[in-house]
Amino acid sequence: MTQPATRTPSAFSRWLHARPFWGGLLVTLAGAEILVTVKAPLPVILHVGMQGVAGFLVPILLMASGLLLIFNPAQRLFYSVVAAVLTIASWLTSNVGGFVLGILLGLIGSAMAFAWSPGRRRSGQV
Repeated sequence: MTQPATRTPSAFSRWLHARPFWGGLLVTLAGAEILVTVKAPLPVILHVGMQGVAGFLVPILLMASGLLLIFNPAQRLFYSVVAAVLTIASWLTSNVGGFVLGILLGLIGSAMAFAWSPGRRRSGQV
């Protein structure tokens, strides 16, 4: 009888699965997309926001929380709640949440990061 081939996961694969990577990536992309829409040409901008500062501060903090989700997974619950609140705040401060695309990315990413759990892998799972 032949034994099924088992692959040992690489160091990058172990690192990737030990954190809410995809949720953090989506939150970071949401912050970047919202930040880009703040820099849109004047006829495209719907609403710059409260004195313009919050329009830049919210997406920068959103990108920071996305990176913290990736690099500090122990505090994922706090960072994902902060990311969800910042995403909702971007509706008012940054061109209707980055023209809705940023708000969708942020909410989906923060929900994915909140739901992620650092469970053990089964022996047959790669």
